[in-house]
Amino acid sequence: MIVKVQYRNQKKYIKIPEALKERFSIHVDSILSVEDETGTEVDDYAFPDLLTTSGICFVIKDELNDSGGTDTISVTSKSSSEIDFYSGTLKRFRKEEEALQGPQAKDLIKQVLLTKPGGSDVLKEYEEKGTISPATRKVMVNILVADMVQSEGRIPQRLTKEKYALGIVTLFPSLQDPHGKTGYEHFYDGQKGGGFLAWRLKSVQRATRLPVRSKDSRIEENGGPMLRREIGHCDDHPDEQRFQELISVMNHTNNREVIMKKMRDTLEYRQRLVHDPERSSTVLSVFPRLLDTKGLILQDFSLLFGSETPSKLLEKWPTSFKAKVIQQAEMLTSTPLLKRLLLSAKNQRADEPSLESPEWDSDMASILLLLHLLSPQPAGRKKTQKISVAQAIDHLVVFHKSCRSLDEHLQSHMDTSQPYLLASGTSKEAVGNFFILIDKKLIPCEATTSLAAIDELFKLHFVLGTSYDPALKSMYTFLQTTVYNIDVDTTSESPKVKELRTKFVCNV
Repeated sequence: MIVKVQYRNQKKYIKIPEALKERFSIHVDSILSVEDETGTEVDDYAFPDLLTTSGICFVIKDELNDSGGTDTISVTSKSSSEIDFYSGTLKRFRKEEEALQGPQAKDLIKQVLLTKPGGSDVLKEYEEKGTISPATRKVMVNILVADMVQSEGRIPQRLTKEKYALGIVTLFPSLQDPHGKTGYEHFYDGQKGGGFLAWRLKSVQRATRLPVRSKDSRIEENGGPMLRREIGHCDDHPDEQRFQELISVMNHTNNREVIMKKMRDTLEYRQRLVHDPERSSTVLSVFPRLLDTKGLILQDFSLLFGSETPSKLLEKWPTSFKAKVIQQAEMLTSTPLLKRLLLSAKNQRADEPSLESPEWDSDMASILLLLHLLSPQPAGRKKTQKISVAQAIDHLVVFHKSCRSLDEHLQSHMDTSQPYLLASGTSKEAVGNFFILIDKKLIPCEATTSLAAIDELFKLHFVLGTSYDPALKSMYTFLQTTVYNIDVDTTSESPKVKELRTKFVCNV
């Protein structure tokens, strides 16, 4: 359909459907209204009928810049689909502007919580504590999703989900994620179809046993340990033969300084192997000094990320994160393991004989509390068995009595390509040596403390291009994006990771 349009002093013929704002260079945030030549406003419902009237003229006005302008629309053909499209666009535009307003969304959430069973308890807890526990958050999400489904059916509109998510963080400001684009992605992320509201909706939809929807489009995110890094310090590019010569020299000397230097010189070649699917499994055999020389993992990580990033965990954990982890863990449902870890993290002794000896030293206990807060979740639609936090701990660190042979552990422990710590000592509180075990090979840690050992284990993922263990993915992702600040904008985070960061940033 061809129409004649005037905006201010410009006149153009436009074919509907076509973007008015783009044709007339109108700001995307501008709100447009339509009138006829007499100044009578054209209602959304009347617009389709008037389009079919031959010779009628319309006035398009920009309400943000009220200087007026006349858009004359002369109908040359009549297409109901084109009319519906244009009218529907105006309606959707006004509907979205109205829906995504913080105050209206806030009032909606508050009204739902006040009128539904259990909702008042959510409001009361936030008023008393300035935040809500994970258990209360689940109750709130269930209430809101039930209201959403009751209003719009089992598949609510995306706009509705965004409105509810906006309402949550507007009503409860401390739940807003300061690192997110909208601040409510952990409740609903429209681009990736994730978040607590989306998760609950999927559970409701599965329960109704209706056909599975086609997959929504996803934003490709590739940050993390598998990403190939630019090695900015390498000015020279020696050939393959030169690299082999450097490796040969390094493998036939016991001089630590020579080994460290040759490892620096061969970083580029090592990274080629790491990111070559056909040769990545040969890295430890090509560079066997990784298995007998401490500090090489730390050196490679520093070369990849510069001087500031490597020290962030050791600097920030004791001062900025440890106390907050303990505080949040105290809100979890109590278990004997959780009680022991809390006592260890706070350097306290158990009054109850049933709690036995403390679990690890204070720093390691606090890291394991973080694992409790970001407990393992089954991945994707595959029916993977969810493991307990106690089982997940064994994916992170295993204690080994120093009086026993390390070979004994290597032979008895199952083969895994995911790295984990082997802590050797007389007790969990008194560990003398740390090793990283990967592919049934031991890499000695330079670390002498548990926190430094966790730091070294994390860095090994990036040095060797190793993916995170699925049971530990949320915990590692939190350390990566929130503590080390690596690939913050390109790493996919679970809603739990975003929620926990929000609580830490808001100091609640």
